[in-house]
Amino acid sequence: MQVIGYARVSSSGQALDVQLDKLARAGCAKVYREKRSARQAENHPALQAALEYLREGDVLVVSRLDRMARSVLDLAKISELLKRKGVS
Repeated sequence: MQVIGYARVSSSGQALDVQLDKLARAGCAKVYREKRSARQAENHPALQAALEYLREGDVLVVSRLDRMARSVLDLAKISELLKRKGVS
């Protein structure tokens, strides 16, 4: 089991520091990060890489749900994928 983090800000001028601190305190062994705005999760390459990397028994940690999903539909899709993979 690994604890994997994901951090995102919407523009290159914003800092990831607060999110990275929270993920470090949560014990994340690896953190995927990006500075990018997009309407759908499919357009976030670091998020897609994290979702692909995760294995059964792993835990995905985000500082806030809106960092991972921009809509309820995105959140539902990601949640279903994590459930199928056995990821918390």
